Amino acid sequence: MEDLEVKQKNRFDFHPTPLAGLSVVQRKPLDDQRGFFCRFFCAEEFQGYGFKKPLAQINHTHTVKKGAVRGLHFQYPPHAEFKIISCLRGEVYDIAVDIRKGSPTFLQWHGEIISASNLKSLLIPEGFAHGFQTLVEDCELIYLHSVPFNDHSEGAINIADPKIGVVWPMPITDISDRDLRHPFITEKFQAVEI
Repeated sequence: MEDLEVKQKNRFDFHPTPLAGLSVVQRKPLDDQRGFFCRFFCAEEFQGYGFKKPLAQINHTHTVKKGAVRGLHFQYPPHAEFKIISCLRGEVYDIAVDIRKGSPTFLQWHGEIISASNLKSLLIPEGFAHGFQTLVEDCELIYLHSVPFNDHSEGAINIADPKIGVVWPMPITDISDRDLRHPFITEKFQAVEI
């Protein structure tokens, strides 16, 4: 086991996106005839990409229908959070929207396909809203958070907001009433100060 742990050092590739601080994380498994061993998280390695707080909460979602959408959710300071989103089963189109006050990419979004088979994660820094669409049935995601969820700091943006203009890869087949009621961005929108 010790040899395996040594080999697992630096077992992630971090790929920047056009939105500063938002990264795609590629896990690098060690394969053998049984399958693979893969490091899922390493505080030491993720620290260099901004995830400097301790891991505070882990959440797990299961979404049944292909084409279902969840989002766009975030938390305001002092509970703004770093998140690492990974797919344990299925395949999703995962997106993050820059809502940082003064950011040159304010209200721009970036999407990535993450799946159980491609071993990619999205590392989402503080000041981003998050959402996803399932590309197959029965998708499970795991979220690693730097801060626990706080009801009073919760924020959300409507998934159809034209100021953001997210292009979902397929027609939306399912969305919660709550997500449908999220507000559109107006001049009163409170950008996240980081």
